Amino acid sequence: MTHIGTKSIDELYKDHRAAHDQVESISDFHAWIDGEPSPTGDRFETRDPVVDEPITEVDRADASDVDRAVETAWEAFDGWSETTPTERGSILFDWADELAEHVDEVALLETIDTGKPLSDAKGEVKGAIDTLEYYASIARDQWGKQIQARDDVHLYTRYEPHGVVGQIVPWNFPTWGAAWKFGPALAAGNASILKPSADSPLSAIYMAELASGIVPDGVVSVLPGSGSEVGDPLVSHEDVRKLSFTGSTEVGSHVMHSAADTITPVTLELGGKSPFIVFPDADLDKVVPAVGAGIFYATGEICDAFSRALVHEDVLEEFTERFVAHAESYVLGDPLDEETTMGPLTSESQFETVTEYMDIGREEATLLTGGSMPEDPALSDGWYVEPTVFGNVENDMQIAQEEIFGPVQTIIPFSTYEEAIELANDVDYGLAAGIGSESTSIVHNAAADIDAGLVYVNEYGPIIPEAPYGGFKDSGIGKDLGRDALDHYRRKKSVYVNLDEPSL
Repeated sequence: MTHIGTKSIDELYKDHRAAHDQVESISDFHAWIDGEPSPTGDRFETRDPVVDEPITEVDRADASDVDRAVETAWEAFDGWSETTPTERGSILFDWADELAEHVDEVALLETIDTGKPLSDAKGEVKGAIDTLEYYASIARDQWGKQIQARDDVHLYTRYEPHGVVGQIVPWNFPTWGAAWKFGPALAAGNASILKPSADSPLSAIYMAELASGIVPDGVVSVLPGSGSEVGDPLVSHEDVRKLSFTGSTEVGSHVMHSAADTITPVTLELGGKSPFIVFPDADLDKVVPAVGAGIFYATGEICDAFSRALVHEDVLEEFTERFVAHAESYVLGDPLDEETTMGPLTSESQFETVTEYMDIGREEATLLTGGSMPEDPALSDGWYVEPTVFGNVENDMQIAQEEIFGPVQTIIPFSTYEEAIELANDVDYGLAAGIGSESTSIVHNAAADIDAGLVYVNEYGPIIPEAPYGGFKDSGIGKDLGRDALDHYRRKKSVYVNLDEPSL
């Protein structure tokens, strides 16, 4: 059985109400426009997924705030675009240093907002700092290219920022996701307007506040609110010159349709239904925890989750037995406690989605463990579900084809290499994949044959800013991270200088 934390319900509520008081002491959580808090006149509650109580109130922005942010961002861009890459890199380094001074506060905001264990949240804040430092490092290492086409033409390319860019991040990685957007956009010389999720807006607002006095006013804006009130006006705004969206495939398609009306370039990092192929020579001591981390980290609310374990029939029985035991080793409890390794889902709506898929799974396949809420009454008010594993799964089942976005694993057998690759690619998504094998020939061939933008070998992760991140098919277009992201935030221009014959 899954382990449960030892805290009583009274202790749980006491600790979280104290944490809510601490959150309110950190910020008033207003919209951030033109380098200062900008009250919108309307507020909404963000709720604690552990106790289902309000944490604090946050500004609710709307289309008028989007217009104001865009206008001030263009005003700021006039000066920001004149800074050198070296100056922009120095500013990003300073912002990263300021975040490093406030890791504990930012991590608390993320934990209280999303329900993920505090140790995980701290790791993600440090990942955000690492991302900003990476783009600070490469900001000064930008260049054009001379094209030696003809001797009578000096032909070269130069890169320029788009101007004002709109960015939307999801609720599952609010701090890290914001850094993925801000880092390359600012390094390239753009001004950024970020919309965080209404389910987890706290850390992105505080990140912008920590940029005060470091990043020039107006270069960074954060507009909390709903998709209809902020997201739609942002993605359809005629003066937003580039869009980057991370979220569901359904909403990503809507963003792309809206951007088409203004011919605005988009980067989309969308959903996934990622396979991890366990070949017969796999080292199960490494692979079982890797697959577990890939589906149970962040309560499975991860776009590249290893939600399909494709296991060779020779090791199916042993893998299944060990994986079920691994799933049952997770400690569900208060994410503020060090012993907790799995917190709740982030919202009631996601809880309803995941539990509905668990019901579908019971009808389609064999439930091996989990499948319900934990029995501990201290957790009964939160959006908790147990780590869940289904066996006897066929790849055309609903639970094997649709993104669940929760801690629900499906185990699917295969018998040949060709079948494994066919199963791996037989979904609409192509974000990530994993390979479990000790054979370099299998690893490199499978990495080439799998139709996914990310391939992990014998592990889940790491995700580092040097490497481009993004998928194929319904998982999106373009890349976050790496130099690719920097290029997405720049326009390329060709310059022809005609040369005459030299004369004295």
